[in-house]
Amino acid sequence: MAQMYFYYSAMNAGKSTTLLQSSFNYRERGMNAVIFTAEIDDRDAVGKVSSRIGLQSDAYLYNAETDMFGSIKALNEQEKVHCIMIDECQFLSKKQVYQLTEVVDKLRIPVLCYGLRSDFLGELFEGSQYLLAWADKLVELKTICHCGRKANMVIRMDEKGNAIAEGDQVAIGGNDRYESVCRLHYKEALRK
Repeated sequence: MAQMYFYYSAMNAGKSTTLLQSSFNYRERGMNAVIFTAEIDDRDAVGKVSSRIGLQSDAYLYNAETDMFGSIKALNEQEKVHCIMIDECQFLSKKQVYQLTEVVDKLRIPVLCYGLRSDFLGELFEGSQYLLAWADKLVELKTICHCGRKANMVIRMDEKGNAIAEGDQVAIGGNDRYESVCRLHYKEALRK
């Protein structure tokens, strides 16, 4: 029975690495695992999912206008799709998450979504909000704060490395712009 999974965490917990490992496992068994990633995330090569440890794979791009159900249905008609994997799923809209539930329920294709739960203000991303509500399985991937505790928050930093508490929800960046920390250090950083 197909299900929708939401693998979530703070930054640098290995979400993309886990996605790429799962994709490899499907392909090793002769199955067609299709990867999508957010067009907005242009940190690495466009149309690729890359991990910090050097793994990468080609991916279809999605944006706010992408009909996820229609796109996946068309791919499945060309060649049987055994699994869909979505990187940076926090950028999905409510409508797109609903479309992915249709992929699971009508096309009977498992959907594995990987992304951030919350932004630098501690607010849920739209895609994450509906994945938390509608996914069949929720899996937290863990990373650690500099103090050794579980990091479940993300700090956005300015050019000088100071935490900032305002700005657009989406600002693409990596270790140069964000740091994963525990709740205690998140609150301390924003009080400065």
